[in-house]
Amino acid sequence: MRVISYNLRKHRAAGELAELVERHGADVLCLQEYDTSDIPDEIAGLRLADATSRNRLGLAVYYRANTFRAVEVRALALKKSLHDHLLKPAEERMLGVRLHDIDHGTDVIVASFHAAPLTALNSLRRHQIRTALAELEQLGEGLPALMVGDYNYPVFKENLGQKVREQGYELSLSDARTYTRYRFFRGHYDFVTSSGFTIDRVRTLPQGLSDHLPILVTASVTSAQPVEVPTAG
Repeated sequence: MRVISYNLRKHRAAGELAELVERHGADVLCLQEYDTSDIPDEIAGLRLADATSRNRLGLAVYYRANTFRAVEVRALALKKSLHDHLLKPAEERMLGVRLHDIDHGTDVIVASFHAAPLTALNSLRRHQIRTALAELEQLGEGLPALMVGDYNYPVFKENLGQKVREQGYELSLSDARTYTRYRFFRGHYDFVTSSGFTIDRVRTLPQGLSDHLPILVTASVTSAQPVEVPTAG
């Protein structure tokens, strides 16, 4: 599975998505800061699973329709920072999708995540991450799960990694920094948390119009059992 995660910087980089998907052969596209009132149902062969509806700039997940079928979607509002209370940039900060692999008959969970901005404390972001990962279990207990996005966590990542491992997940960073806008805040912001996946590589892609650089996650399911998915109706 090849997953691209991209914070579009207030929708500015939306025009780059089709080329990114085609160039890197993405199977899943997870987006943050997407103007969800103005998005297509398909991008370069990827179908929209769902997008958040209560955000000024929200989250969206697209998937390759000839490989997967979307079974269930869950959006989650997380504990708010002061920034959220005052400016209300994001109500829902996690969008998870359960995908059924058509050929292999197995299910996986993929989620797009956007943590509170740097004005919040790391403790709040850890709370958001912990809550989001726990919520993914509601989409399918024990299923392989992959959550990607803008974690806004440039320092003390070792502590975050330990907290994530205590929850049964692994934290993976890309091979180069993913945020470049401000000199003193440059670094790794866009992460992967996973359970039941082997993360083969996380690569930072070239910068476009966003202050975040997209990341490309290449991952394989460690182990999964076939799942019977009920048909609609």
